[in-house]
Amino acid sequence: MRYLPDGTQMKAADRHTIEETGIPSLVLMERAALKTVETLQEYGMDLSKALVVCGSGNNGGDGFAVARLLTEEGESAEVLFAGNESSMSGECRIQKKIVENMGIKVFTDLPAGEYTVIIDAIFGVGLSRDITGKYCDIIRWMNSQTCHKAAVDIPSGVCARTGKILGTAFRADVTVSMACVKLGCELYPGKMCSGQTAAVPIGIDTALFGADENVCITYDREDIPRLMPERRADSHKGSYGKVLMITGSRGMAGAACLSARAAYAAGAGLVRIYTSEDNRTVLQQLLPEAVVTCYQKYDEAELLSLLEWADIVCIGCGLGTGTVSEQILTCTLKYAEVPCIIDADGLNILSSRMELFENRKAPSVLTPHMKEMSRLTGYPVSEIAGRRVEIITEAAGRYPAVWVLKDSRTLVKSTGRHTFLNLAGNPAMAKAGAGDVLAGVITGLLAQGMEAYDGAALGVFIHACGGDEARGCKGDYSVLARDIISGIERCITRTEEI
Repeated sequence: MRYLPDGTQMKAADRHTIEETGIPSLVLMERAALKTVETLQEYGMDLSKALVVCGSGNNGGDGFAVARLLTEEGESAEVLFAGNESSMSGECRIQKKIVENMGIKVFTDLPAGEYTVIIDAIFGVGLSRDITGKYCDIIRWMNSQTCHKAAVDIPSGVCARTGKILGTAFRADVTVSMACVKLGCELYPGKMCSGQTAAVPIGIDTALFGADENVCITYDREDIPRLMPERRADSHKGSYGKVLMITGSRGMAGAACLSARAAYAAGAGLVRIYTSEDNRTVLQQLLPEAVVTCYQKYDEAELLSLLEWADIVCIGCGLGTGTVSEQILTCTLKYAEVPCIIDADGLNILSSRMELFENRKAPSVLTPHMKEMSRLTGYPVSEIAGRRVEIITEAAGRYPAVWVLKDSRTLVKSTGRHTFLNLAGNPAMAKAGAGDVLAGVITGLLAQGMEAYDGAALGVFIHACGGDEARGCKGDYSVLARDIISGIERCITRTEEI
């Protein structure tokens, strides 16, 4: 697990390290510069003729120190000072003076020469205003140069909290982040300016992030083995949950099949599909491992019996939004005393019936994409895209559920838990049925006893890793939802081999 703090959270960790731990700011700056140089060398960047562009703050101080270290290693380094002498931080002023004493060239006008690498150290994580005027001209010039490009901590112009581009932004090939990669470097469009991101240890104490649920977290593949539910030697199918998939209206057998098969792939013991009678034959052929129970009209007695049987319910994949579907969802949320995963059409019905949540005590997981999130919260998609962390946090506080906001950067949030940001996955997954697979994976994990938030976050991550496996086999264009399930199976198998 890794933290992805924003600028305010990172500054608090810096301050704690300096004031409480007692590590001076200049020591942290020296470590930051050393790790930046080491990391750029590891990435194979040609540092033989470097231009370091420095601002007036401590990010600029890091940059001056980088120029000095490169010079000490025999490289050619020059500094373009883009800041103002009158507003320099004390540490930046010290580093600039050392560079000048060493005879390293420092200038304030755009150079005419060519460089093998440009290193951005103009603005740090505290930038909150649009970049204009001289700074804008300098960054545009930096972007126009044909050489390697690297950013210290965060590309200048990327908002550390939202990933928004503040007027203009430096486009880095590599961003070397101190202690933690910043949230804005992983959210779009900031990610497109950050390139490859690398977090380097410089002594900053990040322990206080553990108590702050507003700090985002993410997973790496190495985390999967410790997160997966245990498979005990002395067990049977009932040990891993009885799943009720209320999915698939007439002609939507595919959604029912994909979600049910994904639940099995994630480890569920027994899956029963409750679906329209029209889907019976198709489902029995496509997934003989599932029990298929069908309805022709709303039958509350039968539904209540199924809800009593189930350990977990997934409702909504291909369900439709007609009268029968609405009756089924209403009954399920009113009477089901087990966790419910609500997806797709279930969310579309729920968006006009949010009062169904008011008295629900069992855990719920909602899995909206951006348009469904807009219907559920009333915010336009454009606003959700710009304030996604804030809006999902607000939704989780207002409605007691685990919220999974699906996008190229999927978020998972439950009040009292860190916001999880998924960094795995790829554009090949943008295909019909991928959401049904995700709902099934989360359901399968919760069926094995995982808590709702933990199962949702792990499900999102494994689903995305499965998509990466699928792209490795079939490329960017030809991946189907069924291939994601196969990828999930390979991903879990590799986990077992670790």
